[in-house]
Amino acid sequence: MAADDTALEAVLRRDRGIVVASLAAVTMLAWIYLWVLAETMASMASPNGWQGFMLLMPMGRWGLLEYALGFAMWAFMMVGMMIPSAAPMIMLYAKVARRKPSRGTSPDNTALACTATFAAGYLLIWGVFSLIAAVVQGMLVDWALVTATMTSASTILAGAVFILAGCYQWMPLKRACLTHCRSPIWFLSQRWRPGRSGALHMGIEHGIYCLGCCWALMIVLFAVGIMNLAWVAAIAAFVLVEKTAPVGAWGQRLSGVLLVTLGVLTLRGSIAF
Repeated sequence: MAADDTALEAVLRRDRGIVVASLAAVTMLAWIYLWVLAETMASMASPNGWQGFMLLMPMGRWGLLEYALGFAMWAFMMVGMMIPSAAPMIMLYAKVARRKPSRGTSPDNTALACTATFAAGYLLIWGVFSLIAAVVQGMLVDWALVTATMTSASTILAGAVFILAGCYQWMPLKRACLTHCRSPIWFLSQRWRPGRSGALHMGIEHGIYCLGCCWALMIVLFAVGIMNLAWVAAIAAFVLVEKTAPVGAWGQRLSGVLLVTLGVLTLRGSIAF
């Protein structure tokens, strides 16, 4: 029995290392893409800068290509922002999946395969959000409310986005979704489904809770600049703290007050982004 326990612990350590390395690599690749895009935008004054930017995000009225590239940008951004805060859930899922293997385990139904499927289901929900965000961005560009360089062209839009995001921080739906995101053990114990199909279902369900928790924070980027990496990093860090640190309801409400304050100041013209 002791030998079996030692072998299981070794397997769990190996799986944990693979999962951590995979999540870190995916997150790093997403941030590298965002950094390259931001750097290219910053160098648009030169001919080469304009040429490089056109390959990543064409300017002007959006067509099918622009929407596709806009979706890619948002998708990479959501991966870079959300994987760190989802990592505790994904790693715990990997541990539980190893201890509770499905009957008739096959190479396609291993703990690591199920973990990858769980993460894919989670990211699928954020992929849907990315598609919606790209469509909204294209519409705002057409309406001249967001510039082709992805900054807000309207103080009314920016202020309204801040106020909406701040008010949502106080909503019961936000609190309910955040409670689920902060309780990975409860989620896995109550929602467990075996096999890869179960992993996909669980990943999608967790992604829905996560989207319900964080969508309003993501749209703040329409106010501060969609490719403002300082704000992208700040929001990602706040999401991580909100989900993992014991800040309690006061942290959620305080952030709501701060966002509403920023919205009011933006509408008054006291600050600009």
